[in-house]
Amino acid sequence: MQPGDRVRVDRGDVTNEGVLLPSTTRDHLVVKLDGGYNVGVDRDAADVEVLESGARDVDEAGDATGEASEITFDEDLPTVALVSTGGTIASTVDYRTGAVTARFDAEDVLRAVPDLAGRANYRGRVVANILSENMDPGIWRDLACAVHEEVEAGADGVVVMHGTDTMQYSASALAFILDVPVPVVFTGSQRSADRPSSDNVMNAVCAVEAAKADHAETLVCMHAGPSDDVCALHRGTRVRKNHTSRRDAFETVGAEPLGLVDYAAATEAGADGDVAESAIAWNREPTPRGDGDPGIAADLEAAVELAKFTPGMDPAAWDYLEGKAGVVIEGTGLGHVHTDRIPRIESLVEDGTIVVMTSQCLEGRVCDRVYDTGRDLLEAGVIEAGDTLPGTAKVKLMWALANTDDPETAMRRDLAGELTEESRPWR
Repeated sequence: MQPGDRVRVDRGDVTNEGVLLPSTTRDHLVVKLDGGYNVGVDRDAADVEVLESGARDVDEAGDATGEASEITFDEDLPTVALVSTGGTIASTVDYRTGAVTARFDAEDVLRAVPDLAGRANYRGRVVANILSENMDPGIWRDLACAVHEEVEAGADGVVVMHGTDTMQYSASALAFILDVPVPVVFTGSQRSADRPSSDNVMNAVCAVEAAKADHAETLVCMHAGPSDDVCALHRGTRVRKNHTSRRDAFETVGAEPLGLVDYAAATEAGADGDVAESAIAWNREPTPRGDGDPGIAADLEAAVELAKFTPGMDPAAWDYLEGKAGVVIEGTGLGHVHTDRIPRIESLVEDGTIVVMTSQCLEGRVCDRVYDTGRDLLEAGVIEAGDTLPGTAKVKLMWALANTDDPETAMRRDLAGELTEESRPWR
C-alpha cells in the first residue's frame, strides 16, 4: 500500500475507511477520513485492506495534487522569500502523541500548500523550528538578519511563517529592527492542516499576494472573519491576538486593519501569476515600496520587563524589576497604579531604569495629567507611551535602549506606526 490508496482499517470492533497519507513515524499509519479529519493507527494493531489503488499524489493535508509539484523559476514572476520559524502553519501531527508539532521547513510548506505554485518564485529558509511560546529576542535578531539577507539578495517581498501566540511581538520587533523597501508579511494558522477548518491555505495565499503588493510595511496577514473570504492586513506594531482559537483572532487595536485581501480575487489572479493588486483594498495609505538599500539595527537590550499592576498585588511582586534597564508597566485606565507603588517606581528611575507607562485598556491612550496619581507618576519620572500597546512598548524599549542616544525621547515618538498623535473614534 502507498500514500494515496483508499484503505479500510480494522482495529478490533472499530473500522475506518479513508485515504492513506504519508506518515510521520514508522510505527503508525495516517488515514484521512471522509469527514476531513485524520486518524493515526498503530500498524501492529491494525488489519489494513487496500480498497482502491491511489492513482494520485496527495499532500500532507490529504488533498489531491495530480502530479508532485515542482518549484520552478519564472523570470516574469516576482521573488518571494519564505522564512519559517515553525508554528501551526508549518506543523504536522505526531501520531504517537496526538500533538501538533512544528516540523516543516519552508519547502515543505510549499508542498503542503500547492495553491502557492505559480504565484511567485520562492526561496525558502528556516530560522527556527519552534512553537511560538519558545520565541525569544535572540531568535528575533536571527529572523531580522535572515529577512535582511533575503531582501539584499533581491527578494521582492518576504513572508514569515510564525506561530500565532507571539506573532505580534515578533512583528513589532522586525518593524523596529528593519528598514527595508519591500513588504514583510507575517502569517500563521490557528488550526493545523489535518483539520477541515484549517486556515493555513488561505492565510498563506493572501500573505504571498500581500508580499507582492506595492507597499513596504511589516504586516500580519490572518483571517478577517469566520469565513474563508477575506484576510486582514494588520500593521505589525498595532496588532493584537484577541482570541485563543478563532480563525479571525487578530485585530488592529484602535482602528480598522490597514488593508484587506479578497481571497477569491487573489486566487483568480494568482492562477496567471499576476500581482493581485485588485484583490487588496487599503483602508489607509501604506508606506510605498522603495528602491534604497535595506537597513538593519538588530541590537536589543534584553534587560527589559513588562510588569502588570493589579489591585491588591504583593509589593514584593515587583522586586525582580530592580536593576533592569527598562520597565514597561501595564497600568489601569489612563495609566495608574496604587499610590503605594509610586515610591518604588521613583526608586527605579533614580537608579537609572527607564519606566514607561501603558494601559491595560484595549483602546485609548495613557494620560497621567488628569488625576493626582498620574501627576505623581510623572513627577516620579514615568514616561507616557500614548496609545502604544504594552507588548509593542516592551519591544520598542528593548530596541530604543540599544539603538538610540535618547531612548526616553524615542518612546514618546512614533517610529514604526505604533503611536498615533491623537486617538480618534473609528466605529
